[in-house]
This record gives sequence, C-alpha cells and structure tokens, in this order.
Amino acid sequence: MQTQIKTYKQLSLLAFTLLVLSCNSNAVFDQYIPIENQQWHSEKSADFTINNLDTISNNNVFINVRNNKDYEFSSLFLIAKLEMPNGFKVIDTLEYEMADASGNWLGSGYTDLKENKLFYKENIVFSEIGTYKFKIQHATRGINDIEGKNPLKGITDVGLRIEKVIK
Repeated sequence: MQTQIKTYKQLSLLAFTLLVLSCNSNAVFDQYIPIENQQWHSEKSADFTINNLDTISNNNVFINVRNNKDYEFSSLFLIAKLEMPNGFKVIDTLEYEMADASGNWLGSGYTDLKENKLFYKENIVFSEIGTYKFKIQHATRGINDIEGKNPLKGITDVGLRIEKVIK
C-alpha cells in the first residue's frame, strides 16, 4: 500500500511538472550562460546569437540573472547591446533592483540562489530577416569606485529570454 501511494505521488509530481512546462509555449528563445567561478568580469560579455525570428509578432525580451548570497549590492547595472541584421546597434544602460529596502533578495527561489527575470525590451518586433546579436556586460560600481567592481562576485548565470506577446 505504501509503495502505491509513493508511486502515485511521484506520478502526480511528474504530471504537474509537465503541465507547468507545457504552459510555457510563448517562449521563443531561452538560454543561460554560466559565469565562470561566479565572478563576472566587466570585459566579459554574455553573448547570444539568434537566427530566424518571427518578423511579424510582438515580443518581450528579458535578461535573466541568477545570483547567490555572495552578491554584495542591492542593484545591478548592465550594458545591453542589440545588433540587428543590418548592422544597426542599440546600446542601453540598465539598472535593476536585486534586493528590497530591508536587504531581502528579490527574484524567485527558496535557496541561496535567486533567479531574476528582468524586462529589457517590451513589445518589440524583430522586423528584419537575419541574425540578431545580444551582448550583456555588467557595469556595477561601488561608492567612489571609478573602475567598477571587477570581478563582480555572486552572479552565477546570465540569460536571455524572448517571449511572444500573447494578445
């Protein structure tokens, strides 16, 4: 009897996991790049190359960041570069809150590892056929720190996610 209950629980968990994953059908691209030794050097960018994007649909683009307890700031500064197939480049300097006013980490996760899904571009249409290149670098600095924090500790992975806007 105990074995049947245990098997039933395992099957229920598997079915729930498959259901959650199948509801994620609006993802067009989702990839992470691990940060070596969880120390992100400012001169090393997380690079993503994407081909054959839908040229009609609206999309939301997110930068995903995983951090652990070694991250020492309440915010994160990034430089994000988007190069379009025609060579045109868009460069943005971005700031994201990583902790609330009480010092509690934002993002999801129950362990020391937190995952943050950060808006980058909203309702963008990739209207050109070809290759799109995304480069993400950190630009985080401490107070009176001219050179920036190098390496930036506590960032474990940087990702890019593109989701089709469902109307």
